[in-house]
Formats: sequence, structure tokens, C-alpha cells
Amino acid sequence: MKKDIIGFYGYPDPQIFQQIIERNKDCEIIDLDVDYNAPDAGILPEAYCVIIKNIINNSINLKDRLRYTLASVGEEKCNSGMFASVILKEHGINVIQTKYEKYPDISYPTPISKSNLPLADKINAITEGIYKPFTKKLTETKPTIGFWGVPPNDFRILELFPDTTHIYGWLRCVEAKRPADLELEMQIDKEVPTVFFSQTFCGKMQLAKYLADKYNGLYIDIDDKTNRSAIAKVEAFINLR
Repeated sequence: MKKDIIGFYGYPDPQIFQQIIERNKDCEIIDLDVDYNAPDAGILPEAYCVIIKNIINNSINLKDRLRYTLASVGEEKCNSGMFASVILKEHGINVIQTKYEKYPDISYPTPISKSNLPLADKINAITEGIYKPFTKKLTETKPTIGFWGVPPNDFRILELFPDTTHIYGWLRCVEAKRPADLELEMQIDKEVPTVFFSQTFCGKMQLAKYLADKYNGLYIDIDDKTNRSAIAKVEAFINLR
């Protein structure tokens, strides 16, 4: 018999998340942002953020096993995340809305973002760190390229980046336990050539394009799957810079 699931998306309040985990240790934990090839629930418009589509489609597909869904509905996610939580409640899913607004006074280091891990491994470690600690020893690298943004739906684009890639943007904010810190999200190393990434139809497209223009970086958005045009642009930017 398959385990029940604690599903989450965005960055749920850590205290609430840990309380749910402690009370439901028999459950599997699943990040609903991720593409698990769930069938289309037919709820959202065709032209819409694929990450929000993942949340809706995964939740509807896993409905019978979802004991709880922890939904980020504050500035650490987006309005679409809030709308998704309402829709899922309407479909009978046990949704717990959280807003992560009380930041710790201390500044957390971001060793994963600066490490020698492959970029995809960095991102996985950061997102898994939302609910469990990362314990492996890391080696800090001198950055040769930067990746600013959110986890892509299709990780193939990440294979183009060297292990000396440093992470900025929302992902670094998550590692720093400050997921809605816009000031930190906009900070980069001006000396590091940086790719500013966003999913198509995501509100962060505006910020990514602005920062790419400001710092002479590469702005790129991808709808669903990585295409040849995106690969060519990123390869050229990395190799020529």
C-alpha cells in the first residue's frame, strides 16, 4: 500500500511544515512544483505558468493520497500560488495556507549556492532543504557564471552550466531562509556573467528582464520543455563570456 503524502509548494512556513512532518512521520513528502508527468486536470488556461500547472495537476492526480497540502500564498510565492490553493480547496483537498513573513534576525550563509556541485544538484539540495537539513561537506568555488531565478520545469537547461556556477535570485533567498526578501533577490555579483531565468508566464519575467538589461546578462524564459533556441542562447552566452 502506498504511503499518504504531505504535498507542498513554494516555501511553506518552516515551523508549520515541521509540525506537520512531526505529526505525520508515516507520510511521504512531495514537492508539488515538480513535473511528475501527471495528466492535465483541464482546470487552468492552456497558456499559463507550467509550475502552477504542475501544482494543480499533481494535486488532482494524487488527491486520494494527499493528507495535507502546504501552500505558500504570500510574497514568497506569487498570487497564482494563492489562487491555486483556493482552487484545490474547492476540489476537496486539505490545504494549509502559509505566509512566511517573520524572517530570522540572523543572516544565514548560502554555501550550496556557491558550491562545486552541478547546478541541478545545487537546486535540488536547496529545495529539499526547505524540509530537511543538508549535511554533505561542500567546497566553495570561484564563480565563472551565474544563474539567477527559480527552478526550471525542465532541468535539461541546467546541464549547460559548469559546476562553478553560482546561484542568485529566489533560489538563493530560499537557501538563506528569506524567500520573500526582494532586496536579496535583486543582489548579484556584478563581475559574474549571469543568466537571468524565468518560466514563461511567471511574474518574475519582469524582474529577470530588468536585471538582465541592468547587468548586461542573458534574459531567458522557457515555457515547458527546453527548446533548441534556449540551448543555443545559453551555450553562446557561457562560451563567449
